[in-house]
Amino acid sequence: MSSGGRELPPGDESHEEGSADVPASAVSLARPMDTGSQIGPELDWGADAWREVRTRAQRAGRAYIWLNLVEQRLRAVVAAVLRPVYEPVHADDWVVAAAGPAGQEWVQRAVAVREVSRRKGYLLDPADDNVLSFLTLPQLRELMVQHWPCFEPYLDDRRDVELALDELEVTRNVVSRNRALSPTVLAQAERASARLLEILGAASDTPSARRLPVDAVEELVGDRYADVVGVHTDRVRLLRQFPAEDLFGEARRVDAIGIGLNLLVQNFSGRRLVRLAESGCRTRLLFLNPASSAVKRRERELGMKRGELSRAVESNILHMRRVRARLRDPGAFEIQVFDETPRFTAYLVDGDGADGIAVVQSYLRRTRGMEAPVLVLRGGGRVLKPGDQGEHGLFPTYREEFETAWADSRPVS
Repeated sequence: MSSGGRELPPGDESHEEGSADVPASAVSLARPMDTGSQIGPELDWGADAWREVRTRAQRAGRAYIWLNLVEQRLRAVVAAVLRPVYEPVHADDWVVAAAGPAGQEWVQRAVAVREVSRRKGYLLDPADDNVLSFLTLPQLRELMVQHWPCFEPYLDDRRDVELALDELEVTRNVVSRNRALSPTVLAQAERASARLLEILGAASDTPSARRLPVDAVEELVGDRYADVVGVHTDRVRLLRQFPAEDLFGEARRVDAIGIGLNLLVQNFSGRRLVRLAESGCRTRLLFLNPASSAVKRRERELGMKRGELSRAVESNILHMRRVRARLRDPGAFEIQVFDETPRFTAYLVDGDGADGIAVVQSYLRRTRGMEAPVLVLRGGGRVLKPGDQGEHGLFPTYREEFETAWADSRPVS
């Protein structure tokens, strides 16, 4: 080999220059890979790496669903407002005409992408065979801004729309380039998406929607989880994400069953309960009888002093009686007790309607209520699909259990 040729890299260290077995100019084969791995250790991913990429994928997936919803809604709004203005004159080229001279560059790029998609068979739905379907969020925003006088009769505040879209732009860039998305940015994107969908007239204005907004991922994978929309390892984590004010603050009806009902009694003040009742909310509270043998068994399970749990329950009942005494209509605030072994605690908010929310905890033998796992359920069931056998989730089960226990309980005077 000439001295001007490119020098080859050294081979295995055992085949050093001057070896009696291998000529000096020879290059050895690469060291065999570890037989326990199909790829070398340099390319392997450990458990931590796989955990990280799965987390990234989950966050990106949630963000993508929200961005997809916003883009579809914004595209529909732009079409509904601008098509009647430009289509009568420009026919299928109405988007090009609406973009005007300022938008010629990006609209022509969208036209070119559409043509390539046509030739390669990427247009799977004929409804997408239009230029509007190939515009991105920033381009749809540009159309809206350019023609704001056309949108003004339908949208209250241009600034709110632009601020929400600004917040989404960071997430859009991160997701489109498959970079890491932090929990903070994801939460910001979900809030901005929900706000923008509400501005664009695609979100419900019911109290329950504000209490627990419908999650885009919940809608897509709801079949897997029935009507369970939240799972928390304990009540502390529940209250961090779902304060008592959000749960009970705008309720029309509250039905609760449990031992001491601490989630309501200790986290929602008596004054707020009075105001809630005076606004028309009807309340039924079903406590475990503090004088029952079931309370004594529960004290032994938890290792509590004799009479400790009984006094705590009695104190909560007395507090609720004082609330009831301050109402003009005490009949709207009912208190009763039951004597059976408690199996769960449940708070059914607006449980008589399709927009109800329930918080449910099972009683574990050696775990206090504050430490037990929590399920959050959405009332009304899910939308049944063809072939479904009428599965309606867990909410009606707990509602029926409450009604049965209420019928067998005794009122507190």
